Amino acid sequence: MVTGRAALLLALTSATLPLWPSPWLGLAVLAGAVLVLSTMDLALAAPLREIELTRDGARTVRSGETATVSLRVANRSPRVLHADIRDSWVPSAGASPSVHRVVVEPGSAVTVETSLTPTRRGDRPAVRLTLRSYGPMRLAFRQRAGRPETPQWTLRVLPRFDSRRFLPEKTARLRTLEGATVTRGRGQGTEFDVLREYVIGDDVRSIDWRASARRSDVLVRTWRPERDRRVVCVLDTGRTSAVLAGAEPRLDAAIDAALLLAALALRAGDQVDLLAVDTAVRASASGGRHVLLPRLVNALAPLQPSLVETDFELVVGEVLRRERKRALVVLFTALEPGALGDGLLPVLPRLATRHKVLVAAVHDPLLAEAQGDPYLAAAALRTLGERDRVRSALSRHGVEVLDAPVDAFASRVADTYLALKQAGKL
Repeated sequence: MVTGRAALLLALTSATLPLWPSPWLGLAVLAGAVLVLSTMDLALAAPLREIELTRDGARTVRSGETATVSLRVANRSPRVLHADIRDSWVPSAGASPSVHRVVVEPGSAVTVETSLTPTRRGDRPAVRLTLRSYGPMRLAFRQRAGRPETPQWTLRVLPRFDSRRFLPEKTARLRTLEGATVTRGRGQGTEFDVLREYVIGDDVRSIDWRASARRSDVLVRTWRPERDRRVVCVLDTGRTSAVLAGAEPRLDAAIDAALLLAALALRAGDQVDLLAVDTAVRASASGGRHVLLPRLVNALAPLQPSLVETDFELVVGEVLRRERKRALVVLFTALEPGALGDGLLPVLPRLATRHKVLVAAVHDPLLAEAQGDPYLAAAALRTLGERDRVRSALSRHGVEVLDAPVDAFASRVADTYLALKQAGKL
């Protein structure tokens, strides 16, 4: 293909047309000369089949941070490669620069880098890679886009996890709580702690006769309250999760709070499971203490709201099927009368009799603004009244209800978990 430079060359040489006996003859000669030069230039362009492209670099990045993906261009042809490479990503990947200009000697390779600053969570793929090989005069080029051998690449954008700034303070409170609980509960719990020598006043039923026989001394078992509790984070990914809470959807606020709760519960020695459900299970994660948090982050990264009504019967059925032991079930949803009143309340008794349930919802900031508007105040008050009735109905089943603004939501969820732990309700 001919470049704009060839057209520019023809336009500049057209100034000599008055010197020719016939302007048409002059134009034909000039056009022919430019065409010959362009053909020669195209023949000297490096063939595309001899160019190898490989990618390397970051596979994951947190939302709002910058990652780098490199592209290695190897020239296997006997000609110098003069090329423009357009590396196209989805717009939300924030790719820069989009075009790289390279010159690669025969038998060598160069590496170019693309910086990615994503603005949205999830998987951000490279859409198309276009390679344009020019001749030495850049009058003509060979081009091919989206070749089968073009290296594919997908960058997974992880949740920001802004609430991790609360983790040191919550962990300190947890350690204080655990110390007080163990001190109060030693000898009264159900989890074995240590063996120690018998002292007057100890319950004789706690004497370990086998250990005493081996040591030729009287030893007693001490106990502490159980630590290996289960926490199940259930994220409602239905239509209510798509409503904006501030600048982001409710689902993002729920993800942030679930990550803080999971990190805190893991430090407390509890087991954590995750479910994301609407009309189907969209994500699930479980595992050991040291691998679970990375699994949670990766499972939550591509999660997006679905514009469907959540099937709470499916939610309850999945929790009951997966969790045989009593657990704290934290349901991240919205306090909407239609969704909860018609969907959750009819099946809630099955869940509440087996597990401790916490319903965590984010304030709708528009309701507070609407109360000051004379045209919307009545509708806002009615909606708040309906939310209060839903909260009362949930409380009658023994369900804890948390309704907090988005900026304090994650912290309040963690505080509620610690309060339940301190009260011995887990």
